[in-house]
Amino acid sequence: MLANIDSLMHGFSVALTFHHILLMVAGVLLGILVGVLPGLGAPNGVTLLLPLTFSMDPVSAIILLTSLYWGALFGGSTTSILFNIPGEPSSVATTFDGYPLARQGRATEALTYAFLSAGFGALVGIIVITLLASAVASFALRFGPPEYFAVYFLAFASFIAFGGGSPLKTIVSLGLGFGFGMMGMDTVSGALRLTFDIPDLIRGISFLVVVIGLFGLGELLLTIEEGPEFKGAQSKLDPREILRTIGKMPRYWLAMLRGSAVGVWMGITPGGPTAASFMSYGIARRVSRNRANFGKGEPEGVIAPETADHSAGTAAMLPMLSLGIPGSATSAVMLGGLMIWGLNPGPMLFIEQRDFVWGMIASMYLGNVIGVVLALATVPLFAAMLSVSFSIIGPVIVTVCLVGAYTVAGAGFDLWLALIFGAMGYVMKKLDYPLAPLVLAMVIGDKAEDAFRQSMLLSNGSLGVLWSNPLVGTLSTLAIAILLWPLVSLMLARRGTPAHEGSKP
Repeated sequence: MLANIDSLMHGFSVALTFHHILLMVAGVLLGILVGVLPGLGAPNGVTLLLPLTFSMDPVSAIILLTSLYWGALFGGSTTSILFNIPGEPSSVATTFDGYPLARQGRATEALTYAFLSAGFGALVGIIVITLLASAVASFALRFGPPEYFAVYFLAFASFIAFGGGSPLKTIVSLGLGFGFGMMGMDTVSGALRLTFDIPDLIRGISFLVVVIGLFGLGELLLTIEEGPEFKGAQSKLDPREILRTIGKMPRYWLAMLRGSAVGVWMGITPGGPTAASFMSYGIARRVSRNRANFGKGEPEGVIAPETADHSAGTAAMLPMLSLGIPGSATSAVMLGGLMIWGLNPGPMLFIEQRDFVWGMIASMYLGNVIGVVLALATVPLFAAMLSVSFSIIGPVIVTVCLVGAYTVAGAGFDLWLALIFGAMGYVMKKLDYPLAPLVLAMVIGDKAEDAFRQSMLLSNGSLGVLWSNPLVGTLSTLAIAILLWPLVSLMLARRGTPAHEGSKP
């Protein structure tokens, strides 16, 4: 514990420089813009900015990207409350009570609830990372190829069982991600896989291009189809109302603690911020004394999802750093960034790159404080921006996406891929197929494949290696149990159906 505190103080000495503070402010402002504009979002915003960080040192790069992430989460809350347009998927639950509050003339109150509870949730997530980071890293030193494969298997199984959507659709999404990740040259044998005699596919498909298409262009197509009309609530902030709302926050302490706990759990596991916000809102609605007021402008209906959203987004960094397993789509993109910068996520990262790890953790404390202040200060500006016709904003988003796709490798073929994945993202959204599992499979699918191959070489092809010691055996058994859970719950539900039907007159 004391060692972690000492490391955190060292991290503050790294993060508290004029250059890094400027990067935090710039990142938060860019993130708020990304979150406010429909069709972008945190994963795509981080993806678009990632190529610009290649010439930066890794500490500055990760500070910029994480600050953009926090800002995007705040920006998504702004549009959810003022315009009933979730700029982020994880902000959908905030619209249920945030927009009704704003329509009642209580926009200042709703936004203050959202930003303060978000800041609290993020703080809890960072504290958890600070306390557990070294312990998780030390524990991970016991991992060999079988243990790593079991962890990857557990991550995929958790997405299937707890992703919140149809397990079969999640499996399809994972399968697509594995397929796209396999394209190109096999790193072990050197053979070409799934290139279909297309020369440009020999180098594989960049996950950056895939994310730009899926999250950027795909969301934009949906927005165009829905015919957005930006009719917002009043966005002028009253400082006195902010102070009054701050005074009311302690009465919702239980909702904030409960939302933080849900968020931390869903961030460390692969549930992610979106699932965390919906789960927290559902629990709050079920246990609240004011459950009848939910959906009509209940403050707890804003506080619960916002706290969970930000604590999940923050906690998702822990498995990404210590195990190389992202807990959300955005952390999956950041994981790819670490590899591009020449850093290997895992337990040795905490030993070999102490400045990077603890500088990033310290910047998360500072970045979230900056995010709360700037989010409140810039609401009128971004609300005015949303009054601009979508016919102007839409082409700007398309241009940014295509420039980002071309920047990845300077290849015109990537522009076509971005358009193809944009259409694919639109279709998957319309058919309710989750996108995060596809990104996860592309990012860590090859790592899982390598770990499995190495495990088979160690055991002469015996799957028994996955139960060769208590640690890997526990992980493998847990993964299989989680994978089978949707099937078990379906069988239990079917067994209970006849009893209900038989009770009908």
